[in-house]
Amino acid sequence: MEITPDTERPDVEDESGYDRAKEVKQFDDTKAGVKGLVDSGVTKIPRFLIHPPENHLSNSSPPRNTSDDILRVPVIDLGGHEDCFRRAEIVREIHEASETWGFFQMVNHGVPDTVLNGMLESIRQFHEQPKEMKMEWYSRDPQRRVRYYCNGDLLVSKTANWRDSMAFDFQDGPLEPEAFPSPCRQVVQEYMKHMVELREMLSEFLSEALGLRKDYLAKLECMKSETLVCHYYPVCPEPDLTQGTTKHSDPSALTILLQDHIGGLQVLRQNQWVDVPPLHSVLVANIGDLMQLITNDKFKSVEHRVLSGSNGPRISAACFMYPSATHRQKPYGPIREFLSEEEPPKVLTKDA
Repeated sequence: MEITPDTERPDVEDESGYDRAKEVKQFDDTKAGVKGLVDSGVTKIPRFLIHPPENHLSNSSPPRNTSDDILRVPVIDLGGHEDCFRRAEIVREIHEASETWGFFQMVNHGVPDTVLNGMLESIRQFHEQPKEMKMEWYSRDPQRRVRYYCNGDLLVSKTANWRDSMAFDFQDGPLEPEAFPSPCRQVVQEYMKHMVELREMLSEFLSEALGLRKDYLAKLECMKSETLVCHYYPVCPEPDLTQGTTKHSDPSALTILLQDHIGGLQVLRQNQWVDVPPLHSVLVANIGDLMQLITNDKFKSVEHRVLSGSNGPRISAACFMYPSATHRQKPYGPIREFLSEEEPPKVLTKDA
């Protein structure tokens, strides 16, 4: 997940005379993001958006054997979970996916297609409106609960990503209607109602998958509040030189992702990048660093990335689940049921 620094790190000119800090500031001052670059007709991306060659290695998933599921992100059907036998099967599948992949896709999750499609369309409308209408929302202040920006770490990162974002922070409770940009107001509120319902369901499934009471994670309040980040990845004139999102893992307990039909999301599995293909009516869930910590490495938070592309703008909405406001400063550690002399606290690792 992106973070916004409190202070800027001054950059200096390199031997070629390139002043990154100056170029980045000029870009940031436009408040138009990378979408503004596209609208201006650029055919060459700015230097601060060019990634080193090692970031582009193995951009495509290896060939798959259709009879071998090892390189397919699991798809789990949540339908019929009221039935005890069906529920046991869902819990088993979530346990296996969380333990081995750290990612799974969900069908029959309870969120209507009208809400999913409406969410994607509202993100498109916000990012594709005239920049003058977006500029009032542009901010690098992490205290603003609703803000639009290009790369949260733009001012300090060595390389920026080809992506603009709109963030809604629900960690301190609901937002008033006037806090939303008009294209997103009703849709985001409706979408978040469904995210809360899905979060509660997944909290129970994950608790049971860990062999705990179904209300265990709910009482722990490790995934009780949400931040919604709506990404827009414009068509890129030089997609082989940059990325939509660089390799990272999420610091949250759990992330629920809605992506459109464009594709580009990849997860690192056994040292290979594997596509997470966009499927109709599907939501993607992935384990975050906090969940890996409290489960003492039983569930894996894995690295993933998003490629830039030229087939059309990519749109996604990532809902990050965090501890509640009252537990935000609490020092979390492994659940005691997962600790013993044979199983001491693990160092947080990433499964390649």
